[in-house]
Amino acid sequence: MNESSDKYILLVEDEDAVRLTLRDFLQKKGYKVLVASDGVNAIKQLLDHDINIIITDYRMQNLGGDYWIKFLDRYCSDKKIIITSGFLKSEFSIPFEVIYKPFDYFLIAERIEEFINTK
Repeated sequence: MNESSDKYILLVEDEDAVRLTLRDFLQKKGYKVLVASDGVNAIKQLLDHDINIIITDYRMQNLGGDYWIKFLDRYCSDKKIIITSGFLKSEFSIPFEVIYKPFDYFLIAERIEEFINTK
Protein backbone atom coordinates (compact mmCIF):
# COMPACT_ATOMS: atom_id res chain seq x y z
CA MET A 1 0.00 0.00 0.00
CA ASN A 2 1.03 3.62 -0.21
CA GLU A 3 1.67 6.50 2.18
CA SER A 4 -1.99 6.70 3.23
CA SER A 5 -1.77 3.33 5.00
CA ASP A 6 -2.06 4.97 8.42
CA LYS A 7 -5.18 6.90 7.40
CA TYR A 8 -8.69 5.91 6.50
CA ILE A 9 -11.25 6.33 3.79
CA LEU A 10 -14.68 7.11 5.20
CA LEU A 11 -17.55 5.73 3.14
CA VAL A 12 -20.90 7.34 4.01
CA GLU A 13 -23.87 5.69 2.33
CA ASP A 14 -27.36 4.92 3.61
CA GLU A 15 -28.00 2.08 1.16
CA ASP A 16 -26.61 -1.05 2.85
CA ALA A 17 -25.84 -2.97 -0.35
CA VAL A 18 -23.80 -0.11 -1.84
CA ARG A 19 -22.03 0.72 1.44
CA LEU A 20 -20.97 -2.83 2.21
CA THR A 21 -20.02 -3.96 -1.29
CA LEU A 22 -18.01 -0.80 -1.97
CA ARG A 23 -16.30 -1.19 1.42
CA ASP A 24 -15.38 -4.79 0.60
CA PHE A 25 -14.16 -3.81 -2.87
CA LEU A 26 -11.91 -1.05 -1.50
CA GLN A 27 -10.59 -3.24 1.32
CA LYS A 28 -9.60 -5.89 -1.23
CA LYS A 29 -7.62 -3.14 -2.97
CA GLY A 30 -5.71 -2.60 0.30
CA TYR A 31 -7.44 0.49 1.68
CA LYS A 32 -8.48 0.97 5.29
CA VAL A 33 -12.19 1.78 5.06
CA LEU A 34 -14.59 2.94 7.72
CA VAL A 35 -18.32 3.13 7.06
CA ALA A 36 -21.24 5.20 8.25
CA SER A 37 -24.89 5.06 7.22
CA ASP A 38 -25.55 8.79 7.61
CA GLY A 39 -23.95 12.13 8.42
CA VAL A 40 -24.38 11.76 12.18
CA ASN A 41 -22.47 8.47 12.29
CA ALA A 42 -19.91 9.92 9.87
CA ILE A 43 -19.16 12.73 12.33
CA LYS A 44 -18.49 10.12 15.01
CA GLN A 45 -16.01 8.37 12.68
CA LEU A 46 -14.36 11.72 11.86
CA LEU A 47 -13.88 12.42 15.56
CA ASP A 48 -12.49 8.96 16.32
CA HIS A 49 -10.18 8.33 13.33
CA ASP A 50 -7.62 10.00 11.10
CA ILE A 51 -9.57 10.17 7.84
CA ASN A 52 -8.14 11.74 4.71
CA ILE A 53 -10.71 10.79 2.06
CA ILE A 54 -14.50 10.92 2.34
CA ILE A 55 -16.79 9.29 -0.21
CA THR A 56 -20.34 10.18 0.67
CA ASP A 57 -23.84 9.95 -0.64
CA TYR A 58 -25.64 13.27 -0.93
CA ARG A 59 -29.16 12.29 0.02
CA MET A 60 -29.44 10.52 3.38
CA GLN A 61 -32.16 10.52 6.00
CA ASN A 62 -30.10 11.72 8.98
CA LEU A 63 -27.88 14.71 8.23
CA GLY A 64 -27.72 14.46 4.48
CA GLY A 65 -28.30 16.87 1.63
CA ASP A 66 -27.41 20.53 1.77
CA TYR A 67 -26.59 20.60 5.49
CA TRP A 68 -24.20 17.68 5.14
CA ILE A 69 -22.49 19.47 2.22
CA LYS A 70 -22.25 22.67 4.30
CA PHE A 71 -20.75 20.71 7.20
CA LEU A 72 -18.16 19.05 4.96
CA ASP A 73 -17.26 22.35 3.31
CA ARG A 74 -16.81 24.14 6.63
CA TYR A 75 -15.22 21.47 8.82
CA CYS A 76 -13.52 19.02 6.45
CA SER A 77 -11.66 21.30 4.05
CA ASP A 78 -8.43 19.41 4.78
CA LYS A 79 -9.90 16.19 3.34
CA LYS A 80 -10.46 14.93 -0.19
CA ILE A 81 -14.19 14.53 -0.73
CA ILE A 82 -16.30 12.85 -3.39
CA ILE A 83 -20.09 13.18 -3.37
CA THR A 84 -22.11 10.35 -4.90
CA SER A 85 -25.68 10.87 -5.93
CA GLY A 86 -28.52 9.56 -7.98
CA PHE A 87 -30.45 12.69 -7.06
CA LEU A 88 -28.28 15.72 -7.83
CA LYS A 89 -28.41 17.39 -11.21
CA SER A 90 -25.44 19.13 -12.82
CA GLU A 91 -27.01 22.56 -12.25
CA PHE A 92 -26.74 22.18 -8.45
CA SER A 93 -23.69 23.94 -7.07
CA ILE A 94 -21.65 21.51 -4.97
CA PRO A 95 -18.09 22.46 -3.89
CA PHE A 96 -16.86 18.88 -4.35
CA GLU A 97 -16.49 16.40 -7.17
CA VAL A 98 -19.77 14.58 -7.83
CA ILE A 99 -19.95 11.05 -9.21
CA TYR A 100 -23.45 10.11 -10.32
CA LYS A 101 -25.12 6.81 -9.47
CA PRO A 102 -25.02 4.17 -10.62
CA PHE A 103 -21.23 4.34 -10.67
CA ASP A 104 -18.45 1.89 -11.37
CA TYR A 105 -16.45 0.92 -8.27
CA PHE A 106 -13.28 1.01 -10.36
CA LEU A 107 -13.93 4.73 -11.01
CA ILE A 108 -14.03 5.37 -7.25
CA ALA A 109 -10.78 3.41 -6.77
CA GLU A 110 -9.16 5.38 -9.61
CA ARG A 111 -10.13 8.71 -8.01
CA ILE A 112 -8.79 7.54 -4.63
CA GLU A 113 -5.45 6.70 -6.23
CA GLU A 114 -5.35 10.14 -7.89
CA PHE A 115 -6.06 11.80 -4.53
CA ILE A 116 -3.29 9.84 -2.85
CA ASN A 117 -0.77 10.49 -5.62
CA THR A 118 -1.39 14.25 -5.73
CA LYS A 119 -0.47 14.97 -2.11
